[in-house]
Amino acid sequence: MRAALALASRGLGNTWPNPAVGCVIVRDGQVVGRGWTQPGGRPHAETEALRRAGVAARGATAYVTLEPCSHHGRTPPCCNALIGAGVARVVAAMRDPDPRVDGRGFDMLRAAGIVVDEGLLEAEARAVNAGFARRITLGLPLVTLKLATTLDGRIATAAGESKWITGPAARREAHAMRARHDAILVGSGTVLADDPDLTCRLAGAAPVRALRVVADARLRTPVTARLVATARVHPTILATVPGHPPSALAPYQEAGVEVIKVARGAEGMAMRGLLGALAQRGVTRVLAEGGAGIAAALLREGLAQRLAWFHAPGVMGGDGQPAAYPLPVETLASMPRFRRTASRPLGPDWLTEFEAEGE
Repeated sequence: MRAALALASRGLGNTWPNPAVGCVIVRDGQVVGRGWTQPGGRPHAETEALRRAGVAARGATAYVTLEPCSHHGRTPPCCNALIGAGVARVVAAMRDPDPRVDGRGFDMLRAAGIVVDEGLLEAEARAVNAGFARRITLGLPLVTLKLATTLDGRIATAAGESKWITGPAARREAHAMRARHDAILVGSGTVLADDPDLTCRLAGAAPVRALRVVADARLRTPVTARLVATARVHPTILATVPGHPPSALAPYQEAGVEVIKVARGAEGMAMRGLLGALAQRGVTRVLAEGGAGIAAALLREGLAQRLAWFHAPGVMGGDGQPAAYPLPVETLASMPRFRRTASRPLGPDWLTEFEAEGE
């Protein structure tokens, strides 16, 4: 099952709207087939593993990280494939929260005489597919807020200089994170300051291009920005609020940008509404890269489930630009809190990862 989970992780950022699943088929103590969900969400992991196993799948045990699907979509149910291949036993890490499945897959397998065991390494499997489960159950994607700051939490000088606070190793890791997410989110302030392209520039890392999303209530994004200029190559969404005249939106749309309208919130755009709109498009995992306004909005609304905090070994002082605008926090009890899950050096910098308390 650990091998199956490692295979499943290969699909993160490439399988949405489908979950990232891994499958290992074992017969007589030997691995005879392996598979993981392919880019775009199909073929499914079980289908791939069965194809590689061939006739050796008969009488074998299939270890799969998620309950095999039992419904017809663009492909036949994986349960039918496992039954047809003559698999004797299925060990699954977790149930599929999709109401079209949710136990029905196990029922189909048992009805066909296949032994089913569930719950092996369930916590690890839930961590891999936390984004998929969150989209299905809550209608929201999993959000990782990425911050790259000095030791005292500054993202740029008072004049706006930010390239580069962290070093090459940290920046490579940031690109790897882009490859593991379905969408990259920034605010219009980041576009104005940095003119980013928000692509993964690690060779071979991301077969499926991440969706680039700009939250821009005031339509400050220049039509000449790289995100707009490359929108026909890399899918791009400009999220704004209602009320702008069609003539103001037309230049973005003509460049290939998808414009969506999100209701206003108490502090500008309703971030929950934006994330809900992304989930409706199948997005399961969002990497929020800034800036301070996006960070504050996510933290204020309790919408950041994970933090990836890159610390550079320097101190900028109070005149530097903060990682997040005021939330505000009036008492310590009201402060968003996280628990550390991992920490490691990246050259001279340090990456610390957190999960929100209660997740």
